[in-house]
Amino acid sequence: MTDTMKAATPWHLWAVGVISLLWNAFGGYDFVMSVTQGETYWRASGMTDAMVAYYNAMPTWMYVPWVLGVWGAVAGSILLLMRNRLAVPAFALSLLGAVGSLVYGFANPMPPLPEAMAMMSYMPWVIVVVAAFLAWYAWTMGKKGVLS
Repeated sequence: MTDTMKAATPWHLWAVGVISLLWNAFGGYDFVMSVTQGETYWRASGMTDAMVAYYNAMPTWMYVPWVLGVWGAVAGSILLLMRNRLAVPAFALSLLGAVGSLVYGFANPMPPLPEAMAMMSYMPWVIVVVAAFLAWYAWTMGKKGVLS
């Protein structure tokens, strides 16, 4: 296939692209609200005093994997819908950020979650799995000539 020719767009690219954009847009919203509203937003989300203190104590350098994870995923989703090959490195950076955040969470565990939020303890794992899937999917679409 030449550089000017693209493979036909499979239906699942639109499904994956739209769903990933919706999923990752929430991550962007959460990031913006956390940075601009901080404690007010976290308390409105149901976080306890210990959880708010945990997030307030997060070192500044942890913003690097957080930014990569969130905004790499948003950019990757948009680029995927545009059928742009840059979706692959964008999702790879997102995966790197998600894994970095997961590792930080292992080294610095959150305080116990209230019963109503117990399922949230699995969210870092869910985020890494979704990020890995999206990176793989974009890479696969690039190899098939769907992205250029």
